[in-house]
Amino acid sequence: MNVADSEVVASILSPHYSITDSLHEADLILLNTCSVRDNAEQRIRKRLRELAALKKKNKHLLVGLLGCMAERIKEQLLEEEKTLDFIAGPDAYRSLPELIDKASVGTVSFNVHLSEEETYDDIDPVRYDSNGVSAFISIMRGCNNFCSYCVVPYTRGRERSREPNTIIAEAQNLFKKGFKEVTLLGQNVNSYCWKEAEKNIDFADLTEQIARISPLLRVRYATSHPKDISDKLLFVMAKYPNVCHYIHLPVQAGSNEMLKKMNRIYTREYYLERIKRIKEILPDCAISTDIIAGFCGETEQNHQDTLSLMKKVGYEYAFMFKYSVREGTKAAEKFEDDISEELKIKRLEEIIALQQQLSLESNKRDIGKTVTVLVEGVSKRSDQHLFGRNSQNKVCVFPRQHYKVGDYVEVKISRCTAGTLMA
Repeated sequence: MNVADSEVVASILSPHYSITDSLHEADLILLNTCSVRDNAEQRIRKRLRELAALKKKNKHLLVGLLGCMAERIKEQLLEEEKTLDFIAGPDAYRSLPELIDKASVGTVSFNVHLSEEETYDDIDPVRYDSNGVSAFISIMRGCNNFCSYCVVPYTRGRERSREPNTIIAEAQNLFKKGFKEVTLLGQNVNSYCWKEAEKNIDFADLTEQIARISPLLRVRYATSHPKDISDKLLFVMAKYPNVCHYIHLPVQAGSNEMLKKMNRIYTREYYLERIKRIKEILPDCAISTDIIAGFCGETEQNHQDTLSLMKKVGYEYAFMFKYSVREGTKAAEKFEDDISEELKIKRLEEIIALQQQLSLESNKRDIGKTVTVLVEGVSKRSDQHLFGRNSQNKVCVFPRQHYKVGDYVEVKISRCTAGTLMA
């Protein structure tokens, strides 16, 4: 989502600035931030300290902070980080030219107003760091779920969906430009809803309309909330081969006690029922997830429940983190962060080790299969090999031969690691 936001910012600033790959050439440096985990914020503070040296050499250099971190601790940042010249929250990117003008005459300013309407649907993002094959399309902003550990509803505001015709037009335009894959983005994409007069379009309807643009345009999406993923959407995925058979379905924890404390709304049993339905309708669908280790009050049994759920689902891959307190969330207000750092790390390591095993087992099952891969680039290890992803979002590496970026290639899987298929 930050990549998509940065592309919007690049578009807004394109009349005034061009993009450079060199920090030393830059007159303006923007850091687009995330507040979901403390580690991300600490990396930004480290980067700001590094940029202070650049500002000493270039007195005209301006440094701005964008995104969720800007929204969350704006006054604290401006007081503590003297490198900063201005701050813009996720809904304030249109005001950047004004903020930059003020900063250029020495006025430190910020705009972190949260909007109930802003979706940037009239802005054509600048795909400044694209491979020319895959692109992101933001279809909605904000979140209404208020998970107890999460700052997103407070930093990005409430859910609002983009007008569907603008999304479809953006996808059509990308395909005309040669892009072969779009990923529909939202904090919770399957709660997308657009109502106008008698028109009522949900996420399954939107996905189907984009799939119809061309069978050569792959469609992916992220992220799904288990409470909203519908059979209707699964049947759309089954109907259109170009809608990739891959679902990222964050579970966060495997015990009902932890899910309730996290305010995840669903139970373990409901989540597993949704997994069962996915596998019934889409037998070859790959499923990934998010998992938090060491949430407030997590017992050893709660942890074992998470491990057992992982085994039951058999995730292809997972994003795994140890819990970090985010100020302003319900968890920070109501619960004690009472799991020691050592125990959080131990449990996280066990989750990672199990997922490595599950990923390897999943990839081994693919050996001997022939799959369609969309070529995305040259392998980092050998310029004689290309890489791309199959419908299940698995990375495949194979001999270059006469193929090029953007081609669809049929490859046969010959061996694997936990993270890569060799073909």
